[in-house]
Amino acid sequence: MAAQRRPQIQSHQSWTDDLPLCQMCGVGTAPNCVYSPDGKGTHSHQNEDAHLGFRGEDGCFLYGVFNGYDGSRVASFASQFLTAELLLGQLNSSHTDSDVRRILTQAFDVVEKSYFETIDDALAEKAATLSNYLLPHNEERMKELEREVSGGAMAAVALILNNKLYIANVGTNRVLLCKSSSDGQNQVLQIGRPHSTDNEEELQRLASLGVDSARVRQAGQIAGQSSTRRLGDYRVKFNYNEIDLLSSAKSKPIIAEPEIHGGQSLDNVTGFLLLMSEGLINALESAHGPEQANQEIVAMVAAELAQQTSLEAVAQSVVERVKRLHHDVFVSGRQRATYCTRHEDMTLLIRTLNYPLADAALTPTQGGRIYPVSVPYSNSQSTSKTSVTLSLVMPSQSTLTNGTNTASTLEEGTPTLGQSPTATLQSTNTQTQSSSSSSGDGRLFRQRGSQAAQPDETGRVPPYVDFSQFYRLWGSDHGEGQSTQGGLGPQ
Repeated sequence: MAAQRRPQIQSHQSWTDDLPLCQMCGVGTAPNCVYSPDGKGTHSHQNEDAHLGFRGEDGCFLYGVFNGYDGSRVASFASQFLTAELLLGQLNSSHTDSDVRRILTQAFDVVEKSYFETIDDALAEKAATLSNYLLPHNEERMKELEREVSGGAMAAVALILNNKLYIANVGTNRVLLCKSSSDGQNQVLQIGRPHSTDNEEELQRLASLGVDSARVRQAGQIAGQSSTRRLGDYRVKFNYNEIDLLSSAKSKPIIAEPEIHGGQSLDNVTGFLLLMSEGLINALESAHGPEQANQEIVAMVAAELAQQTSLEAVAQSVVERVKRLHHDVFVSGRQRATYCTRHEDMTLLIRTLNYPLADAALTPTQGGRIYPVSVPYSNSQSTSKTSVTLSLVMPSQSTLTNGTNTASTLEEGTPTLGQSPTATLQSTNTQTQSSSSSSGDGRLFRQRGSQAAQPDETGRVPPYVDFSQFYRLWGSDHGEGQSTQGGLGPQ
């Protein structure tokens, strides 16, 4: 059986070798890392993530990020076989939304069944060896077999067909869609929720199968992972009755069925699509908390898109930035340092949607966290006012002086408007903070003319730029409880 399956895998690889890669996407990656007390990092295992980005026929595009664990076998297998199941004639422009959703669901089912077929001989040998476990050399053979059959993967897959977007998600990866409007306002949309032990709908699904959902929520993990849907992982698919949390299940509780969203029309959409592995988003949330993670990653991408000339460089720069932020929080010893002792493999796939890249290569933004600053503006065709969030980039370990990195001499205290650290204010078109909108060209920083604010009795004018969110995040990162009055920061 094993000898018969190898040609099957190779044939799938040869089928997809002729598919053209999509030139409208870029991928950035970073391996896992465990920090020693002095801040030096080492890898705890080989990179287990995988990704895909292909252009098929009939205007069909397929993208995916696969977060593997306990080995890369499942992630690698899924990325190869899913491509073959979807882009070798199965999809065409005549398919309806319901057709596409059905085909996606069937593809995930076929991929998982095909994977288990490749390890069925090893599973059978493992069962036979277990019955004679005490015989000489059987212990070592059991370890070899376990390495061969163990592991699973989570998947986030995006399909574009007929200029409609479909998302198929299994597990805890994340998909963001950023839409830009003509007046500079952006909408950041997270498509779907992670299938995790704190997802209410998933807990209800498990409870309907007889699983004690309260215990699952409290445990936070099932067989070493927080995901409630996975590809592969024979332990939770075939031996779930032997797992304490799942032993009461009436049928298979951990499934590979994708949650599918779409099709969503991309007509006249300008922006970009982000597919992120769990390791990337967890690293950012560990460093800075989950509250602004989506907005922060979008701000990073937009900042790099404004400076880089290739999508590969954009994606890699963003991943490297998250990696530095995570490391800097650990070595800082601040409040969140205990959450940042290690990070898993990180993968980011960016697919632009009519979104321009920079015209020429510029110096990439250096390190540091991007903090939002809200700047109001109006236009000549409307009396309404709105605001656009810009990014104040705060250096982390070094400042940029005349194009060279020098040792940072910044104080740890909160910056004031009179004493600003070396930083750059960059328009990153992150999500607007205003519910109002305005038409026209929407140029920023108009001269306010007769509408200019007048000094009050103390000689101050009302703040024009709102730094309240900036100071709130800065204080949170640096363990300070500074109040913000009128958006001016510490008084």
